[in-house]
Amino acid sequence: MLTERKDKMEETRKYVEAFLMQHKISISPEKRTLLDGFIADKNTVDAVKTIKENQKNMLDKWIIKNRIDDIERQSVFLPNAIVGKKYEAKIDFSELEWQDIVFFELLNLENSGLDYDSEKSIIKGIPRTSGDLKLRFLFRLEGEPDNAALHEKMLQLIINPDPKSLWKDIPSDRNDLYWKDENVAVSDRFLDKRIVISSKRGRSHANVGSFRDDDFAYKNFETSGWSVLAVSDGAGGYPVTRKGSQLACEAVVDYFDKNFTPDFLADFDKTISEYNYKKDKTTLEKINTFVFTNLSKAAKYANESIASFAVKENRSISDFHSTLIFTLVKKYSFGYAVMTFSVGDCPIGLVNKDFSEVRLMNWLDVGEFGGGTRFVTMPEIFAHDNYASRFGFTLTDDFSYLMLMTDGIYDPKFVVEANLESIEKWKDLVEDMKGKNEEGICVDFSYENEKIAAQLSNWMDFWSPGNHDDRTLAIIY
Repeated sequence: MLTERKDKMEETRKYVEAFLMQHKISISPEKRTLLDGFIADKNTVDAVKTIKENQKNMLDKWIIKNRIDDIERQSVFLPNAIVGKKYEAKIDFSELEWQDIVFFELLNLENSGLDYDSEKSIIKGIPRTSGDLKLRFLFRLEGEPDNAALHEKMLQLIINPDPKSLWKDIPSDRNDLYWKDENVAVSDRFLDKRIVISSKRGRSHANVGSFRDDDFAYKNFETSGWSVLAVSDGAGGYPVTRKGSQLACEAVVDYFDKNFTPDFLADFDKTISEYNYKKDKTTLEKINTFVFTNLSKAAKYANESIASFAVKENRSISDFHSTLIFTLVKKYSFGYAVMTFSVGDCPIGLVNKDFSEVRLMNWLDVGEFGGGTRFVTMPEIFAHDNYASRFGFTLTDDFSYLMLMTDGIYDPKFVVEANLESIEKWKDLVEDMKGKNEEGICVDFSYENEKIAAQLSNWMDFWSPGNHDDRTLAIIY
């Protein structure tokens, strides 16, 4: 008790001396006794105590007031949301250094499609409408009375419209001379496997009411046992490429329908069988010569068909510029023979049975600045030094997928040409189609699924910023 009183007296002395010094009042030695008595006076002790308590209260209030102002001025960034897309954003109190907030509420989320999980400090849900959502964050700080008025901080959450909704879907002119369906999807038998194909007009075309430039065609030749599949991408910027791609695909099927007769193929079938057992260089050279000669004739036939049509229509062949890829496949007792041809920037990928390896069956005509694409309508490709490299052949026990696609699929899903040789990228593509995507859209590749064409067409509406070209994907599985 005596020590406590002594401490209070010493505290009072220090305060009084500092106070007098602040007012430039000095204490001479003869006044020291007077000062001691003044300090010991109860009224002085009580006054100093009251002053110090008031100062502490004032300081505490200032600290809280200043802290409130800091929080109200503090920048808080909430990630933008998109209408119709699942949203989740955490208000991280630790990161914001808001540990001194002891009570809070988040208001103005009503009718937005979003809710606030106060336990996890997460805003989540599916936004219903676009706009700037002004959220009222009401809070109370540690040290404030429980009944103190709440302070308000405004948080901004920007909800963007669904990008898809910004694109128009203007029908193309059905009265146009070369009109064709904007979206086509089919599934069918292909040898002892199945085939599914979807070809869709791109958003960039739909937005202005123009046409689908992609096309495809396929056929099973029952008598010879071969099946053919062709895909073409009409070149953007040329007037009637939609017709060029159609003519190219139809010409390929027509050529093999007329020329791949059982009698014509008899010797080649024997050569394939011989190669299966020998795997020798001489037999392979015979096969490569056959592939080069006959697939070259088919490609040339496509070129001439388009050229003839152009003359009839009084147009330049360049008006019909189109890429072209096609494959012929036959099932033998020992496996599948696969032959390919390509001109342009559309890939052909053959994925082995256990999904451990992919074989890119063609190289792409892509230039350094995107201007290197070649078209089947260019006569010079048939005389170019690299012409022989446009053909491919392989003999495989079995395969899981043989895919042909236009750049409307290749660009968003593979991005760069090098990724086409990555089995992981092809696995990602298949997993994407099987439902591993934001929308959860699934393509069922079971043999019995009769709805696969509609499923693939639905999947091909996927969103990819900057990639709005026509999309065509053909899958033999």
